[in-house]
Amino acid sequence: METLVSSLCTTTHRGGGAVSALGYPLQRVKIQALPVSKKKQSFRITKASLAKTEVALLRIGTRGSPLALAQAHETRDKLMASHPGLAEEGAIEIVVIKTTGDKILSQPLADIGGKGLFTKEIDDALINGDIDIAVHSMKDVPTYLPEKTILPCNLKREDVRDAFISLSTSSLAELPAGSVVGTASLRRKSQILHRYPSLKVEDNFRGNVQTRLRKLNEGVVQATLLALAGLRRLRVTENVTATLSIDEMLPAVAQGAIGIACRSDDEKMVNYLASLNHEETRLAVACERAFLEKLDGSCRTPIAGYACKDEDGNCLFKGLVASPDGTRVLETSRKGSYDFKAMVSMGRDAGEELLSRAGPGFFDPGVT
Repeated sequence: METLVSSLCTTTHRGGGAVSALGYPLQRVKIQALPVSKKKQSFRITKASLAKTEVALLRIGTRGSPLALAQAHETRDKLMASHPGLAEEGAIEIVVIKTTGDKILSQPLADIGGKGLFTKEIDDALINGDIDIAVHSMKDVPTYLPEKTILPCNLKREDVRDAFISLSTSSLAELPAGSVVGTASLRRKSQILHRYPSLKVEDNFRGNVQTRLRKLNEGVVQATLLALAGLRRLRVTENVTATLSIDEMLPAVAQGAIGIACRSDDEKMVNYLASLNHEETRLAVACERAFLEKLDGSCRTPIAGYACKDEDGNCLFKGLVASPDGTRVLETSRKGSYDFKAMVSMGRDAGEELLSRAGPGFFDPGVT
């Protein structure tokens, strides 16, 4: 099988400019037809307005990884399309903020705190007024929000499934015994070992998508799993060997969803974000996060949950908790009406059931 090759240029432009590799134009040119007479017609080229806002009207806070920047630019473009006043050059500024999770790459996430590793510094900047909105991968957002902030907006969810990537085989089932699969997720580790106990898992396989693909090319591991949503947003799906079904690998809570937070007293930003919110996604994420909150989940506990709308318009929810070594996996499911109150209740009820079934000590660190 061929060596995987992927690259992503992340050139940015302060005045609302773009990530050039993703195809965002810095300036448009408009051709306008001007009739001169019935017999003759001439054309002139008129440049689009070059008016520049000296002070940004809206500052977006984000992590600096290629995926985080792609999500920030997606948010920026949707704001520009929905609000003409934000479309001028310089009206929107993207502010890159380095988080604890970005700074410490040598240790597993579970060993350095878990909750809030990729959001705390961005939340602080929001509260302090250094940024106006914060763009997060929802699966990184703790079930509690900092005081003075709200998260009223979820963009339309991407594909929630996990992608299997390997240079040697086409599926997890085909990996020879003893093969090493790289992942930084205990959720993935526990489900892999539960189904394929002959495999080994490198659970400190951290770094951005490009870093992980490079390590795979170098033979550090024989395979890895990554969120398909991130690969699609980065436009590097050519690296995907296979897509795992929900039954094969239940996704992380809120996987594939982007959340946008603002200060609770900032009415202008609340109104901006209301125009971007995808309600079906917001309700699904609320259901899954209610499940996670009831379990008080952290990076030390393998937890998965997924809510979706079925063909009849009802909500289907599946939840899972596991021991880190995969020897014990508990699953449950729910079905109900697709509305906020019912879905939050479903998530909580499913969490209570699994707490009861798991018994004392199941969620304690080090207990398997």
